[in-house]
Amino acid sequence: MFEYLAQQLTQWHSGFAVFGYITLRSVLAALTGLVLSLVLGPIVIRRLRLSSLAQPVRNDGPSSHFSKIGTPTLGGVPILLAVFGSTLLWAELSNAYIWVVLGATASFGFIGLADDYRKLALRTSAGLSSRFKFLLQTLAAILVLAALSQIGEPRDTVLIPYFKDLYLPLGILFPVFAWIVIVGSSNGVNLTDGLDGLAIMPVAIAAAALGLFSWVAGNAIFSNYLGVPYVAGAGELMVICAAIGGAGLGFLWFNSYPAQVFMGDVGALSLGAALGTVAIIVRQEIAWAIVGGIFVMEAVSVMVQVASFRLTGKRLFRMAPMHHHFELKGWPEPKIIVRFWIVSVVLALVALASLKIR
Repeated sequence: MFEYLAQQLTQWHSGFAVFGYITLRSVLAALTGLVLSLVLGPIVIRRLRLSSLAQPVRNDGPSSHFSKIGTPTLGGVPILLAVFGSTLLWAELSNAYIWVVLGATASFGFIGLADDYRKLALRTSAGLSSRFKFLLQTLAAILVLAALSQIGEPRDTVLIPYFKDLYLPLGILFPVFAWIVIVGSSNGVNLTDGLDGLAIMPVAIAAAALGLFSWVAGNAIFSNYLGVPYVAGAGELMVICAAIGGAGLGFLWFNSYPAQVFMGDVGALSLGAALGTVAIIVRQEIAWAIVGGIFVMEAVSVMVQVASFRLTGKRLFRMAPMHHHFELKGWPEPKIIVRFWIVSVVLALVALASLKIR
């Protein structure tokens, strides 16, 4: 919105042309998301406490989690409000990719909200049935991919990072791969969101990395120089990535150990889907898997645990997702959280190195 206003004001004073730069608007989007999240956080937390909307704790979880009973959930609501408010204020709203990512965020957010509401209404940690939630996620992902098919060029290959002009041909299977990226990203973030601040910091880190990928992909000069696919209009996604990062840091103020509020599925499912959608648009799906390696590890640990128990009757981990395994090994919760953050930073740097190593 402000980008359009700045265009009109430029006719009156040339200084307003500075707001045409994506980099400046991204910085402002991050700061706006941060401020909105910090302002909305206490308001939402106060309302949640008055409404007694507290997240039920799993009975089979680590005993240390029983002390978290009574902590409000739905903390993802102020995050999404901050992301949408900041993006609508600073992004170029004529850019179709912005609306697709916002649509993905909203649709998966509604699924998460329904899941959280069922948990709160029934006072159970179960929520929606896994099959029904998976079906809703699939339908939402199909709508997102259908929208993308109307905007960009048809795709049937996946870029392999660290190699020059190396692509994996998928042909007609590409839509299936893209569906896995979106739904897998959504569930990966959700599974990681099991300790105070554990998921939101890697989300902010990943958003920053994908924002840089977006900026490079949308710049014809830099994309050609670095040898990455050029995607016209993708640079504007740096703004929404910055908004996610800023809003995430603001939420961390209240979600850090010991948490005053939990993010809930409304935040985790939506943010994961948003970042997965950005990765598809900028054609960096494999790099996204590296950046979001924590989310991948958490999701894989659950799948391996289930498969191992069904096939052999034995569990490979003390408990899944992986962070619970370390808890049961005796690691203090803050140590697990900070170490996962460190790994997230390292993985983001490794992925960003692919821009130069080819």
